[in-house]
Amino acid sequence: MNFRFQNLLGAPYRGGNALITNNHLLVSPVGNRISVTDLLNSSTTTLPFHSSSNLHRLAASPDGLFLLAVDDNSRALFVNLPRRVILHRITFKSPVAAAKFSPNGVYIAVAVGKLVQVWKSPGFKKEFFPFELVRTFADCADKVTALEWSPDSEYLLAGSKDLTVRLFCLKKLSAYNKPFLFLGHRDTIVGCFFGVDKKTKRVSRAYTVSRDGGIFSWSYTSSGNENKFDELEGEKSEPPSPGTPDQRPIESDVGDGDDDGDCNANAKKRKNYDERDVDLGDESGYLLHTGKWELVKKDYFMQAPAKLTACDYHRDLDLVVVGFSNGVFGLYQMPNFICIHLLSISREKITTAVFNDLGNWLTFGCAKLGQLLVWEWKSESYILKQQGHYFDVNCLAFSPDSQLLATGADDNKIKVWTVSSGFCFVTFSEHTNAVTALHFMPGNHCLLSASLDGTVRAWDLFRYRNFRTFTTPSSKQFVSLASDQSGEVICAGTLDSFEIFVWSMKTGRLLDVLSGHEGPVHGLMFSPTTAILASSSWDKTVRLWDVFEGKGAVETFPHTHDVLAVVYRPDGRQLACSTLDGQIHFWDPIDGLLMHTIDGRRDIAGGRLMTDRRSAANSSSGKCFTSLCYSADGSYILAGGSSKYICMYDIADQVLLRRFQITHNLSLDGVLDFLNSKKMTEAGPMDLIDDDNSDAEEGVDKQTRGNLGYNLPGSMPNRGRPIIRTRCLRIAPTGRSWAAATTEGVLIYSIDESFIFDPTDLDIDVTPEAVDAALNEDQPSRALILSLRLNEDSLIKKCIVAVSPEAIPVVASAVPFRYLQRLIEAFAELLESCPHLEFILRWSQELCKAHGHSIQQNSRNLLPALKSLQKAITRVHQDLAETCSTNEYLLRYLCSTGTKK
Repeated sequence: MNFRFQNLLGAPYRGGNALITNNHLLVSPVGNRISVTDLLNSSTTTLPFHSSSNLHRLAASPDGLFLLAVDDNSRALFVNLPRRVILHRITFKSPVAAAKFSPNGVYIAVAVGKLVQVWKSPGFKKEFFPFELVRTFADCADKVTALEWSPDSEYLLAGSKDLTVRLFCLKKLSAYNKPFLFLGHRDTIVGCFFGVDKKTKRVSRAYTVSRDGGIFSWSYTSSGNENKFDELEGEKSEPPSPGTPDQRPIESDVGDGDDDGDCNANAKKRKNYDERDVDLGDESGYLLHTGKWELVKKDYFMQAPAKLTACDYHRDLDLVVVGFSNGVFGLYQMPNFICIHLLSISREKITTAVFNDLGNWLTFGCAKLGQLLVWEWKSESYILKQQGHYFDVNCLAFSPDSQLLATGADDNKIKVWTVSSGFCFVTFSEHTNAVTALHFMPGNHCLLSASLDGTVRAWDLFRYRNFRTFTTPSSKQFVSLASDQSGEVICAGTLDSFEIFVWSMKTGRLLDVLSGHEGPVHGLMFSPTTAILASSSWDKTVRLWDVFEGKGAVETFPHTHDVLAVVYRPDGRQLACSTLDGQIHFWDPIDGLLMHTIDGRRDIAGGRLMTDRRSAANSSSGKCFTSLCYSADGSYILAGGSSKYICMYDIADQVLLRRFQITHNLSLDGVLDFLNSKKMTEAGPMDLIDDDNSDAEEGVDKQTRGNLGYNLPGSMPNRGRPIIRTRCLRIAPTGRSWAAATTEGVLIYSIDESFIFDPTDLDIDVTPEAVDAALNEDQPSRALILSLRLNEDSLIKKCIVAVSPEAIPVVASAVPFRYLQRLIEAFAELLESCPHLEFILRWSQELCKAHGHSIQQNSRNLLPALKSLQKAITRVHQDLAETCSTNEYLLRYLCSTGTKK
């Protein structure tokens, strides 16, 4: 039962700014979570923590250790990125439009409404007052939209909606208290940047970029007032008294008036400083606020009527990248404003554009399409190209070896993902309406899909093409799909004609039409052991069909409410179906008897919609399970539906084992159990009233993702914010993980790999010392059995590796059958970290020879472990095949070149 959140698929990007740390780690917000993509190893992971609402602003420290993530409610998380843990939390008083770490990593500048706040960055130490407010600049007349630090971390450029850019000095001096203004723009400032002279490594120019596509170049000339500034510094500072320790510069040089008196008072009391503190008064020979700034040139990108929505600047290469609302991006060499590239990604607005540290990669994000791209501009090639589903995911399907996951959504697309890396490697877009059902064929290389466009298509995962299309004489809307174990017969249920169509997989001909249901056929599944097809319908019945005999319905199981889903247990001896009243019924398909019923209305209840007239505890309308899935061994069942919960039930005892809350994101509807009365108005909830058009100005549209197809009977259409729900549940054949298609995307839950002590057969003599003694005495069989009785992962693997290849047959035959499942699981885990493929294959072969009959009789219990071993062997085999193929071509090339010489 130890399933934990592992990854989020189907939505690589949904808005906000992305950034690259350590030159190869792409960090991007995904709803209220953070996704980290390793561009070198081609893998993506979602961090285990989450925010209370959607994240829209990220800032990373220069060394890549810390990350500041701010959500829509102005709540910020300070994260240790390598350890993936939250160190501190802070809530700002106004919406945050920009945040940036200083180049030395000591300070964080945050644009909080009209204010620019400078905070001291917390370290690794646990502190009662981790965030220390250093300065607050309140000179801007409107919302601050852009921030930029100078290379020496002493100056700030702040762009605002008041069409100006201001230069702020971190040191507070009475002689220079007015910020310099960069004027002349006619629209909101999107970006402002410092330029550095390559010879002197000092700031020599600045660039300001506005939303109307204008970029202004400013040059800096020193005024010679540095000596005067040094004199003022000397008069202001007081020499420390003898015997007192050196004070931090924040206490003497930096102040904030009456507003920050408490912060400075607390700062003076703290005497434990880390090595990250710097002295602000050390470098006072180059003062940007005392020199002369002059407007040199005005350039325009000439993309009207499109608006400039994202920009970034690489200081070392002197390059500017800009993105527009029409999907066009441009790369320009400054200060001469030479266009290097001007290309189009899509027709939707680009919401983020950023350089990596070296400046050779460009990252672009399009929130409306869920698109995230990393492009190498020199070679004009893609490093990363990922796009999620625009609308909700309707259906899921695991491949037989659990390595692939297929998703179908309301955007008419099918995507196939690699579960281990989290990447989508192929997208099929031939369907012209919502995809409603997916099914993998036993061969692992063929995928079936059903759609509301009236077709069932078969996809080849080798050549990535649609090789067969199954149709009907008249157009139908398919909502369910099934295939028999041999893969010879394909069945699909309809939404409009209430029929089940049967095709031949080899010829593509329509074989039969099964009639009898009086409502949409929403569930189909073949028995794993026989050729009996089970179908569920909204006509309150579950019917069993003998497809090959063609005799019509074999048996009918009546219910009191609409049946929403039906599923067979892996051994085919039990049938489970969910109804509209929130109950799960378990039937014996052989005898046709109702075995037991689980009432899940209270378990799934929770979460109040904004439009509900009653509280979540009293509202049971729409609380039902729309998707069911048995575990690999059939001992428990997962159920999810129109709720924020996914329930796990023990079938034998009919009890709730665990309830998974799939999200805590308050940006979605149906998460809160109690609505906040402060946000209620006469016109309804304040969250549903959108009278602010500023989002379009910033290039981020508030979009409501929903379904294009159909709704459940009695359910209300989605108006306003997206409603949290679970569309589909699937457990991997290995039994180690399961996936849920939710409003936020596809959530992957897996069993935690960390060891949990669970002894099975302990005795006073069964100790780790006894295992080591048996290994030293060259008794591998006894050592392996002792480690299996201890059930300690490290000892089991140690004993497996200690067995010599010649002794494997003897040791394999000596292992009792009750430890066989644990041993096979250890083999699968061992292959994940060691390259001994032939050694494990030899073990597997000898175990099958010694225990083949017992394995066949107990295949139901051993099936998840065997699937895990098969998955691990397949992965290693693929890696080995790629390496051998590369070496083969390399040897041919070397031989050919040697012959020519």
